Amino acid sequence: MTPKDVAEWMLAEFKKSNELYQEDAVDQIERKFGQDFVCENQSGNTVIHPKVLKEFRKLTEGQVMWEGGDRYWRLRQKGDPAGRKAD
Repeated sequence: MTPKDVAEWMLAEFKKSNELYQEDAVDQIERKFGQDFVCENQSGNTVIHPKVLKEFRKLTEGQVMWEGGDRYWRLRQKGDPAGRKAD
C-alpha cells in the first residue's frame, strides 16, 4: 500500500455522499491500511498522514472544499472562495 492507494480509497469514500468526515476517515484508514498512514498531531490527536493528504489533494484538485469548523471535506459549490478551505 502507498499513500496514493489510501488517497484513492478516500476519494471513493468521498464520492459515495460527496463528503468525508476526517474522524471517520482516520478511524477507517488506521483499521484498513495500518499505522503507517496516520500520525499524531501536536495536540495528540490521531490524524491522516500528510503524505496521504497530499495525494488526496492531487486527486481532488478544484473539486473538494475543506470545512475546518466541522472537520470534513465536501463537494465544491458555486460561490465557494478560491482555494481549498471554506472557512
